[in-house]
Amino acid sequence: MAEKRRKFDREFREGAVRIVRETGRPGAQVARELGVNEGTLTTWVARDRRQRAGGGDGRLSESECEELLRLRRENAELAMERDVLRRSVVLWVKEATK
Repeated sequence: MAEKRRKFDREFREGAVRIVRETGRPGAQVARELGVNEGTLTTWVARDRRQRAGGGDGRLSESECEELLRLRRENAELAMERDVLRRSVVLWVKEATK
């Protein structure tokens, strides 16, 4: 016979996540102490981290957008420099083999 799924109210879930977050104890240990499946607690903690990191809507903050734009520009500049160096090496090899 299949086990009946237990339901945990919001207050319990938030309390369990707060214990993991504030004490720094491993989720497995906290899950055992509370009688909750480790995977269930891990899911709750991951959901809490996502909500705290970006407001929960998956969008980047303004500073993250600025950093992303800066990194993309830097990446494009480095790719151009790499291509120039490749071409110069090819020319140098051709010149050296003449």
